[in-house]
Amino acid sequence: MNLFLKNIVYAGCLSAVCMSASYAKSWSLTPKSDVGFSINSLGLTVVKGSFQQFKATMQFDPQKLQQASTEFSMQVDSMNVSKPSLKNMIMGEELFHASRYKTVNFKSTQFKPHATNRYWIRGNLTLRGITRPVVFDTILTPNNNNPNLLDVKSTTVINRSDFGMKKASTGVGEKVSIHLIGQWKAI
Repeated sequence: MNLFLKNIVYAGCLSAVCMSASYAKSWSLTPKSDVGFSINSLGLTVVKGSFQQFKATMQFDPQKLQQASTEFSMQVDSMNVSKPSLKNMIMGEELFHASRYKTVNFKSTQFKPHATNRYWIRGNLTLRGITRPVVFDTILTPNNNNPNLLDVKSTTVINRSDFGMKKASTGVGEKVSIHLIGQWKAI
């Protein structure tokens, strides 16, 4: 191997060692992230919602997954919906019951790796005062342009009736896809 290639390999190894040694442990979700849901029926998206106010923190070091954790709290009344004509129904007693249940919360119980930069994040989702276990399929990727950011895409699917929401009615499906797409910032 010539000297030029040796230097490139050495620089790459040094960079990898430095990144793993300086990996942030505490993270906060950036405000530009999208935390929301979509409700489907008959294979079509009926409505999408996005929470404009949320708080989220994460303790994460890929070398110490047994210590990893995350917590979310979303303000229900901050929700934007793709179909404004459905907002009253979505915020009403049949679904979110926003006047009574002000937040949706998630608290993790385990991070489990299942592929490169992919994790099953198990935890408890509390919606309408009912707590159920859920698993988020999550991709956490170091950002190429900023070492203080982790790109994130996280999804799960729930049955809304499991959380006390009215069973599927005309045009509104039972399955709800929940997503988080955005970035964690080191704090």
